[in-house]
Amino acid sequence: MATAIRLRRGLGAAVVAVAGGYGVLSLRDPIPNVAQSDRGESFETLRRKISDVNATVPSRRFQESTLIGSTAANPLDVLVVGGGATGCGVALDAVSRGLNVGLVEREDFSSGTSSRSTKLIHGGVRYLEKAVFNLDYGQLKLVFHALEERKQVIDNAPHLCHALPCMTPCFNWFETVYYWFGLKFYDLVAGPRLLHLSRYYSVQESVELFPTLAKKVGDRNLNGTVVYYDGQMNDSRLNVGLACSAALAGAAVLNYAEVITFLKDEVTGRIIGARIRNNMSGKEFDTYAKVVVNAAGPFCDAVRRMADKDAPAMICPSSGVHIVLPDYYSPEGMGLIVPKTKDGRVVFMLPWLGRTVAGTTDSSTKITMLPEPHEDEIQFILDAICDYLNVKVRRTDVLSAWSGIRPLAMDPSAKNTESISRDHVVCEDYPGLITISGGKWTTYRSMAEDALDAAVKSGKLNPTNGCVTKRLRIAGGDEWDPASFTVLAQQYVRMKKTHRGKVVPGVMDSAVAKHLAHSYGTLAQRVAAIAQNENLGKRLAHGYPFLEAEVAYCARNEYCESAVDFIARRSRIAFLDTDAASRALPRIIQILAAEHQWDRSREKAELQKAKEFLQTFKSSKNAQFNDGKHTGS
Repeated sequence: MATAIRLRRGLGAAVVAVAGGYGVLSLRDPIPNVAQSDRGESFETLRRKISDVNATVPSRRFQESTLIGSTAANPLDVLVVGGGATGCGVALDAVSRGLNVGLVEREDFSSGTSSRSTKLIHGGVRYLEKAVFNLDYGQLKLVFHALEERKQVIDNAPHLCHALPCMTPCFNWFETVYYWFGLKFYDLVAGPRLLHLSRYYSVQESVELFPTLAKKVGDRNLNGTVVYYDGQMNDSRLNVGLACSAALAGAAVLNYAEVITFLKDEVTGRIIGARIRNNMSGKEFDTYAKVVVNAAGPFCDAVRRMADKDAPAMICPSSGVHIVLPDYYSPEGMGLIVPKTKDGRVVFMLPWLGRTVAGTTDSSTKITMLPEPHEDEIQFILDAICDYLNVKVRRTDVLSAWSGIRPLAMDPSAKNTESISRDHVVCEDYPGLITISGGKWTTYRSMAEDALDAAVKSGKLNPTNGCVTKRLRIAGGDEWDPASFTVLAQQYVRMKKTHRGKVVPGVMDSAVAKHLAHSYGTLAQRVAAIAQNENLGKRLAHGYPFLEAEVAYCARNEYCESAVDFIARRSRIAFLDTDAASRALPRIIQILAAEHQWDRSREKAELQKAKEFLQTFKSSKNAQFNDGKHTGS
């Protein structure tokens, strides 16, 4: 018998039980909280390990040998399946509690949902509205908890996350008062975790802040706007940062390693490990663990069915499509949130990494490895934002478009995916296998904590201390200063090779220096040093700040194993501009080939695979659209 555990935190603690023939598991039971032990280490020692700017992550070969080295007699404490935000969060939490942990991901870290998010770290204004009008205490607890976690995410990765003002247009006095009071209540609920106070702006002030905002929509005149604050992040770089932080702390993390079957105790039937295939070499090996955590996102049902082929579905997959437009669609430092579109959904435009990201859709979908946006979904977003802008919205302006699968926790009584709570669920419906599903990026840390608490109970583990990830900054974040880009600009030059092989110096301009500081935090100087000392200071694509040096750095220090890894997850150029990514590919592959000793056939295969990957991003360059909509010349 399996009982799902819905964990709603914030105002109160939930009692959780996994019942059946496996005993009783209660998350109210205290977790051992010993400050230090023989196999543990102090928080300060852990912090220094992760924040050391000269530290290097263990090699893939070392990580694989650690996984292979586990035995039935000497297993890992925890094996995590899935290298997304939650999985890497579990690995970091586990190793910071003094546990021996391994993590395997069949593709790259953040290759799925975690790199295809809205890029917002938010408390959930919609959930607050539902809580008030439906008198839903559960929704209110979700908002309290998400607002608490929002602040934690920003504090723990300050170089990758920041507060973002979001403007909500109002077209009559009722809307103005309604949104003003609602967002003030959002401020109130945030309490000490408040980013900045919301406020009202007149029509004139609003247009000055957001010049492309339309003063009239249909027969309705703009009455002013209310601006509130949420967080914004570089999602995949945060995810990769979690994986590297866990590795620096002692976790054995391995991308391109796929679980192909589970190992079970012959007597009890309990899962005691997994058979794993290295998808790069084809080599297979066994890894033993006292408990396995399934954090495979949309694919967690497939993992559960490796243990029990009759396991009922937990995931209700929802598709979220986003498009990227040129920077002139939105001003730098101000987003636009439209609370209700024609069909009642929320649509937004946000400045992100020098471009504008707009979205989103919310519709049922099938689970696939590389989801693609449909043309009607792209047109829906263009239609929605077109109404609120005074500029011509053109399909030809779409630089990139992608689809992500939200792994929503199944609610059998729900009629559509929007009514399903974004809360998370932890369950152990097979002995030795803990599954964490649902939730959202903002709450990844607490989801990981809950999953690991359940794993500690199930595996009778003995952590040296309780959870410390609330105050543990990821690699590059500790002592980071927003003004650190000035050091890069003043102390480094970009040595560039010309087409004739001559090396010439180039200025470390502010745009590049800021990009490096925000992408790599306190580790940015290591990237700048490669640009200067190894003649890799050239930009990879015109109009973008990504440098050749980043390819080499990521190959050496961030487990970047393919061209797609770089264009999609280490840099974000595939998400920002598919055409620019395509132009940069030959040079990226050339540098990776030198780093990983690829032969010519591997280089050709990498180029083909990367081009096929970019085809799933429906920019104006590779989309088929013939209906004439938004095609203004």
